[in-house]
Amino acid sequence: MNDKASVSKELNAKHAKILEGLLKLPENRECADCRGRAPRWASINLGIFICLQCSGIHRSLGVHISKVRSTTLDTWLPEQISFMQCVGNEKSNNYWEADLSASVDRSDIGKFIRTKYQDKKWASRYNPQPGLSDMIGETSDFGGKADVPRKARKYSLEEDVFSIQPPQVPTTTRSRGVSLDTMDEFLNLPPKNGLMSAPSVKHKEDTQDLFSLLYAPEGNQDRTIVPPSRWATFEFVF
Repeated sequence: MNDKASVSKELNAKHAKILEGLLKLPENRECADCRGRAPRWASINLGIFICLQCSGIHRSLGVHISKVRSTTLDTWLPEQISFMQCVGNEKSNNYWEADLSASVDRSDIGKFIRTKYQDKKWASRYNPQPGLSDMIGETSDFGGKADVPRKARKYSLEEDVFSIQPPQVPTTTRSRGVSLDTMDEFLNLPPKNGLMSAPSVKHKEDTQDLFSLLYAPEGNQDRTIVPPSRWATFEFVF
């Protein structure tokens, strides 16, 4: 699906009004490159406003360096508008022309633009190129805080990310042990009552036979007294 198809007429009119306001700012009233003509075009990945002549040279650089859009004819996406709000000619040139000498000749504007953006001859060696990070928390006189989709920006402390409840993780209770009854059910064992055998009942006759083996009757007991080998004698002294 084409992203531009999702831009309604009302949103497109709002974007056109924002771009018109940005072009009225002092830093955007002249072309970012030739500095001599009023800009009606823009490079949406460099964040600059340029004139018609310079826009043709930017197109020759390739879209990996510069993507050109008309401020009045093309349909703009919200993130593109936000990027232009947060960068602009002044901030962009602070990076791309950081080491540019005032004596540099701009008469051959084609060569100047290729040297500036393709060769990066005068780009800053200490500051990063203005990019998507500049849209976070930035404000503008035309539209307030940059309206950047959530998927294209990082969260800050001002975001409502902290209000989102974390997913609830079900708590599991660890078993402290398995009862014997539960183990019996798990092993499909018969109930304990079935395991216990009925107490044996001793009959009177069995008892008599048992005692008859342990104890002999008196008549059969041997009463013979075996005397010692010799009797000890005692002398009584008076």
